[in-house]
Amino acid sequence: MKNLDMLAWWLIIVGAVNWGLVGAFDINLVTMIIGPLGTTIVKLVYILVGLSGVYTLLKHFKMM
Repeated sequence: MKNLDMLAWWLIIVGAVNWGLVGAFDINLVTMIIGPLGTTIVKLVYILVGLSGVYTLLKHFKMM
């Protein structure tokens, strides 16, 4: 379970940094790095970031 927690934490950090860059400079780091590989992978990264946020939130409130 510790590995899943660490993975979720890193994905949340990636999401936070990406949103900060989008808000401040209109730079989407995820699309910039993964973009050439296709929109499906970018969409998968966004889904994983979202699921990581929900997982961490539920874990914080001891619902998992």
